[in-house]
Amino acid sequence: MKKGIITKGKYFVLAFIMVLGIFGGCGLEKTDDRKIEDLSYTILEEKEIPQEFLAVIEEKKEQMFKLTYTDEENLYIAVGYGVQQTGGYSISVNQCYLTQNAVYFDTTLIGPSKGEQVNEAKSYPYLVIKTKYSEKNVVFQ
Repeated sequence: MKKGIITKGKYFVLAFIMVLGIFGGCGLEKTDDRKIEDLSYTILEEKEIPQEFLAVIEEKKEQMFKLTYTDEENLYIAVGYGVQQTGGYSISVNQCYLTQNAVYFDTTLIGPSKGEQVNEAKSYPYLVIKTKYSEKNVVFQ
């Protein structure tokens, strides 16, 4: 009776099949950033921000931050640009849209115009929006 002999070629094929079996089902989720729809949102004033969320923003405002907060009905998205040496800054929302896998949010910090009279005190520009609740991850661009 002949015993089974594994040659180098068969060993390589067997090892390759084992690797496929181990890693084949462990792929990263494919991201699909194609827009399904623009999300409607409201830019909030400080007094409209939930207190728990505002407390976190206050803790983090010295540095740049990107945060989210949810309640039963709403998703809150915040972006802060850290400490600035003067006032006169604003933030524009470039995009806020839904994809198959995520909510995409993109903003830009706009500095004071040349010649604009600004407060010489440090400022901490941030923006908070409120949109409909979603369990999807938020991708900051």
